[in-house]
Amino acid sequence: MARILLKDLVKQFGRVTAVSGVNLEIHDGEFLIMVGPSGCGKTTTLNMISGLETPTSGEVVIGDQVVNEIEPGERGLGMVFQDLALFPHMTVFENIAFGLRVKSVADEEVRRRVLQAANAMHIAPLLDKRPAQCSGGEAQRVALARTIITNPAVFLMDEPLSSLDAKLRLDMRTELKHLHERLKATFVYVTHDQAEAMTMADRIVVMRGGFIQQVGGPLDIYRRPANQFVAGFFGTPTMNFLQGKVETDGGRLRFRAKSIDFLLPAGAGPGSGREITLGVRAEHVLVGKGAQPGRVTLTEPLGDETLVFFDYGGDAPLVAKVSPELHLSSGEAVTFGLDEAGYHLFDGATGERLN
Repeated sequence: MARILLKDLVKQFGRVTAVSGVNLEIHDGEFLIMVGPSGCGKTTTLNMISGLETPTSGEVVIGDQVVNEIEPGERGLGMVFQDLALFPHMTVFENIAFGLRVKSVADEEVRRRVLQAANAMHIAPLLDKRPAQCSGGEAQRVALARTIITNPAVFLMDEPLSSLDAKLRLDMRTELKHLHERLKATFVYVTHDQAEAMTMADRIVVMRGGFIQQVGGPLDIYRRPANQFVAGFFGTPTMNFLQGKVETDGGRLRFRAKSIDFLLPAGAGPGSGREITLGVRAEHVLVGKGAQPGRVTLTEPLGDETLVFFDYGGDAPLVAKVSPELHLSSGEAVTFGLDEAGYHLFDGATGERLN
């Protein structure tokens, strides 16, 4: 049983509260990713699960056992960090075997399990090399093999891919997902990269300032962010935000802001006179469809799509995703509309979701 339960977990460093009363259940066998900006508390939370940090208050439960007073090495966890901590004087074989050597496992069993782990991570030809002779991706696989050889029920990973280049990160995301499917273990993974969270996680925990902002599946968080912070953190490019006011027009609600005016869907939520923020992703900004005028300031061709930035008279430019077949130039006049199915309405003061 590899369920993890965090109860009212708090961690303070002097006067600074890094984690503020986190309550979270991590299900047996799931791939859970904790994401958020630097300093949000995600790594500190992971370190309290591992035992590298002691909670100021609250409990960490693994299986059915409170582990607050149990040493890290006795919690049955496998840990992989950004600093791979491979022994440079040892071969890849001995790096992988290290955990078994410490436990005095017989040589024949060590060799069998090292070969099994190396084959699983596609690094069997590297066993006689030293870490300095391995590429970044190969060294990452060595660190993973060293972890899986001890058969932990829980894997804890703290930004293990952040030092790799973009192509290797993409490859290793696929490897990690396949590894999780094969091992059926519980993965708890920390990153600041929303693309890693969206592509790998069963569930995502979004943190900010020591608090959990939202917990949910990747598409839930993308489609129904709980607040403006979560909405802005997920998605490339960042969601467009328009500040304005709700007004009544002939029995219908309208959103009016600087140089912009849109009808809100029936039953959208906020009452007339309320200050709100209208969020809309780039794919829901419809260039060439609608009556709102604008002027192109920048285009970014990406191959399969083009990002178009344009000024509409508001405080910040809007960005839209358009077909690469639509050729627009800087300074060109356009019209646009917004797809109301993609509206995200947030309270103007608190940033909490309204619709």
